[in-house]
Amino acid sequence: MKYKAYRVFETTEDQFSGEIKEMDTEDLPEGEVLVQVLFSSLNYKDALSATGNKGVTRSYPHTPGIDAVGIVKQSRSERIRIGQKVIVSGFDLGMNTDGGFGQFIRVPEDWVIFLPDGLTPIESMIFGTAGFTAALSIKEILASDIVAGKAPILVTGATGGVGSMAVMLLAHLGFEVVAVTGKRERWDWLKDLGANQILSREMFLENNKRPLLKQKWGGVVDTVGGEYLETALKAACYGCHVTCCGLVASEKLEMTVFPFILRAVSLIGIDSVNVERQKRTKVWQKLANEWKPKNLDSLKNEVTLENIQTEIDKILSGNQTGRVVISHQNIGNEQ
Repeated sequence: MKYKAYRVFETTEDQFSGEIKEMDTEDLPEGEVLVQVLFSSLNYKDALSATGNKGVTRSYPHTPGIDAVGIVKQSRSERIRIGQKVIVSGFDLGMNTDGGFGQFIRVPEDWVIFLPDGLTPIESMIFGTAGFTAALSIKEILASDIVAGKAPILVTGATGGVGSMAVMLLAHLGFEVVAVTGKRERWDWLKDLGANQILSREMFLENNKRPLLKQKWGGVVDTVGGEYLETALKAACYGCHVTCCGLVASEKLEMTVFPFILRAVSLIGIDSVNVERQKRTKVWQKLANEWKPKNLDSLKNEVTLENIQTEIDKILSGNQTGRVVISHQNIGNEQ
């Protein structure tokens, strides 16, 4: 079958460009399940893949897109039937396996989970990997002894995909949320998502050279790493869980062990790529039901493949807010 995909090519050494190309499903990689993609979403990792980052994608040409939702068209799996709506995210999708920026994907059956009742296809891609990562972080925070109302939960990088999702989900679950951002023009937007207080980067990092700071945070969703994670750990309350899922500020952590040995703070790394299917399904079930915010749609910016390069440029320059959802318009109008 013929289909369209946003295809990235290496034009010369270290030079890359993307364009919409006609492809054939016969050329897709091996796998038990062929999915007709309804929607995908744009993540920072997709933008890296689309601009030739060999740490994400080793060889080109390539179709990015680490998230996809769609309808099963072919299946050699006893578990998965033709016609079922499914989500595929994480694992190798969009990295070295052609991803959701194409109208079809072929993947191993273990990568596939069923679209939960309570979520439409487009809603699942508003969440996407960003929402799934935020949910994994919150799950770890809830595993500590800190409860809603005891101390506020901190979210760094709050206007990004994971950060904005975390703000919305935490507010929906009844937590007091403090958001850190360098984008003053997005403060009102963050308040609309549910943030109770906004801190500028300068306000947050004040006095951060001390080995310990006054205890403030009942939990932390850190999406940027570096000195932001260091500062969050130093001000974390006794026994709380601090999660880390990003390194855009820095991959280094330069601090003492005092928060860990004097305040029993736990630093928990969050990986959304290799989560096994049963755990992945349970988290998606929560997002479809008790964790689903009423204002989820307010995060959505729906585009087509023709507009994707503009959105890639925005996310790489730090000017993207909310969630970009890519609609494959020519393959049906199911929402």
